Amino acid sequence: MIKKIIASVVLLSLITIAIVQAMDNNKPRGVEIGAKAPDFTLKTLDGKQIKLSDYKGKKVMLNFWATWCPPCKKEMPDMEKYTKQAGDDVVVLAVNIDPENDVKSFVNDNGITFTIPLDSQRAKNPVNERYKISSIPTTYFIDKEGIIRNKVISSMQLKDMERYINSIQ
Repeated sequence: MIKKIIASVVLLSLITIAIVQAMDNNKPRGVEIGAKAPDFTLKTLDGKQIKLSDYKGKKVMLNFWATWCPPCKKEMPDMEKYTKQAGDDVVVLAVNIDPENDVKSFVNDNGITFTIPLDSQRAKNPVNERYKISSIPTTYFIDKEGIIRNKVISSMQLKDMERYINSIQ
């Protein structure tokens, strides 16, 4: 009797592990490191239209964020510092995923000068869905050829931004 109970518990445990692993494998993990960064066209906060491919030949720090996200807000001052020191071969694009909120006031109140493309969830094919963003902030570091070299799913400090961009050739 005890052997049957132990065997049942072991079997149930193995089935549970298999189900959890199967479900975990189906979660979107975002665009993978080493992949070509999906191109997109978005309007910026100041009304200009940009394409990711416009920045070929430059290193790109592509960040996804929202005005209501505390970790996003926390990293914005360091992103601004980084933008000012980065040089001409680096571009910071901070894709806002909640343009229905007052992004302009947020940007003005925080003294942000880097480019803010707007990606609405109401759009037909939102960029954040193409990048499979499941948590914000998420930042992709893209090389001069448009290949994703690093991905960070959390807020960063200035030293992290420098390290990731400097690791790209």
